[in-house]
Amino acid sequence: MIDFAFFVEIVPTLLSGLPLTLQLAGLSIAIGFALALLLALAQQGNHRILVWPIRSFVAVFRGTPLLVQIFLIYYGLGQFRPTLQAVGLWWLFREPYWCAIIALSLNTAAYGSEILRGAIQGVPRGLAEAASALGMTRLHTLRLVVLPLALRQAIPSYSNEIILMVKGTSLASIVTLMEVTGIAQGLISQTYRAVEVFVAAGAIYLTINFTIISALNALETWLTPYRVRA
Repeated sequence: MIDFAFFVEIVPTLLSGLPLTLQLAGLSIAIGFALALLLALAQQGNHRILVWPIRSFVAVFRGTPLLVQIFLIYYGLGQFRPTLQAVGLWWLFREPYWCAIIALSLNTAAYGSEILRGAIQGVPRGLAEAASALGMTRLHTLRLVVLPLALRQAIPSYSNEIILMVKGTSLASIVTLMEVTGIAQGLISQTYRAVEVFVAAGAIYLTINFTIISALNALETWLTPYRVRA
């Protein structure tokens, strides 16, 4: 039988890991979006020297589990400590926090680049031609015409990626980061009450994701009011 008094007791403890969870999610999503946009724009041309390495990167990070990627970055790169020290990067890869950020950012960048690439290609070519006929440069056309429309179209798909990334932060506990899931595992080892602890942790993630979904739906409604009227 589930003890609701135990729920009340453990929720504050679990919430102490919420700031770290939000930091991991927010920073990795921001970095990943910037990388995804650059990768998506780089693939718009026909330069194979740029396109094929990017597609290889996307294939690797989309085709392998996030758990494996975190392990490789945190534990795998640790084997190259002398080399990393020589180039001045050991301070970055010795910290589990930054290793988790790097893994999460690269993972979401791979998925996000495909979302944004499809959204950019979905903008009617006639709009770019009309902007060119008005004397706008390619850069101005991209900034003022193509990207605003593409980003609006990408909101529904990208919102799913944001939700997945929030849930993906739970894997950071495997590299000793005490976010919500890490604290939950510690509570289970102390109390042996896995059901109550994981239900409480799941409720926290559900609340976070529900808030994000509501915010993104409001953003989509504000940017595309014609869809609501339709």
